[in-house]
Amino acid sequence: MTVETKTKHQIIEGFIQASLPKYQELAIEIHEHPEVSNYEVYSSQVLIDQLIAEGFDVKKDVAGHHTGFDARYKSEKPGPTVSFLAEYDALPGIGHACGHNLFGNYSALAASALKQVVDQVGGEIRVYGTPGEEGGENGSAKGSFVREGFFDDVDAALCIHPGHRYSRTSTGLANDPVDIKFYGVASHAAGAPEKGVNALEAVIQVFNSINALRLHLPKDVNIHGVITNGGVAANVVPDFASARFYLRAANRATLNEVYTKVENIVKAAALATGATYDFGLFQNSVDDIIVTDAFDDVFFSHAASSGVPFDEIVETKKQSLGSSDVGNVSQVIPTIQPTVSISDDYIAGHSIEFKAASRSEKGLNSIGIAANLLAKTALDLLEQPELLEKIKAEHQISLAKGN
Repeated sequence: MTVETKTKHQIIEGFIQASLPKYQELAIEIHEHPEVSNYEVYSSQVLIDQLIAEGFDVKKDVAGHHTGFDARYKSEKPGPTVSFLAEYDALPGIGHACGHNLFGNYSALAASALKQVVDQVGGEIRVYGTPGEEGGENGSAKGSFVREGFFDDVDAALCIHPGHRYSRTSTGLANDPVDIKFYGVASHAAGAPEKGVNALEAVIQVFNSINALRLHLPKDVNIHGVITNGGVAANVVPDFASARFYLRAANRATLNEVYTKVENIVKAAALATGATYDFGLFQNSVDDIIVTDAFDDVFFSHAASSGVPFDEIVETKKQSLGSSDVGNVSQVIPTIQPTVSISDDYIAGHSIEFKAASRSEKGLNSIGIAANLLAKTALDLLEQPELLEKIKAEHQISLAKGN
């Protein structure tokens, strides 16, 4: 490491140390105002206002998401473009039990810290505010950002997720969230059942057929669902019934096959009962996460200087049984999403304990650690063209191999 690089690191560290109290305050604000997908009006504005104050040019209402944003700062010197991904949605009912109040601040502070030195090295810094990672109305916005070309001129994407331990980017499952709706004919269930077409019976047949299908699916496939409407009265043949399913698999190719099988089940249930149907995605589909080990190596090379306790780092790469739209980004450019520790004790995601940890002292202090790691990793990519090319090449190999 050169003296010049050390100086840049010192500038980044000094900025983060001075700015940390403000970003901790913002994390608490977002925690106290939990908003679900497509309704993160307050949360997105908190981050937008801060990024504007830090000197970024910010556009709101982007990629078809009115709570999405695109923040940019471009050096006059040419260089790579890196994007930090910001999440800020909460879970229905429980609130910030996945720590996205921290997540968005990790990326915003990292980008702002990197901005302090980017004019020396060249390049462009972006922060993409991506709503609805947890899914829901117009959810999984990163899929929209990919589809609308926001990553076409970006070299690499970075983000960190809060968790129990420090760990490398994990391979998440591809996920197709689907709604199934059947339309029948109402009739008196006792007096004239032959006049009715039972939409609920079609939904039940879908559940039974999916259960029969499970035996003949690859081990990495996971299908789970609920009935969202099952009729209104026991003495009326239900003329409408619906269900919602998540279809998951380790890779997109397998999931596309599963999607077709489930659609055929829906068609068969409609044919058997005489109902008509609607079937399809109720939000963006989510792709599996392509892991680029060399990218994670760079990230963790800064662990010691960023305050990460060595004994808290999990060295092995894990297979996540959940899904994240970070996967959509990883399908097009090198992307990392390691985890940073916010609790000394094990905490399950989407739990009351995780919600508490997301505004605990350790949770709030993790903002400084995460921002240090992200900013220094991005600086390496801006300063070392050969490193960036190595990461891009490995990404292509991982992409071709799949999960």
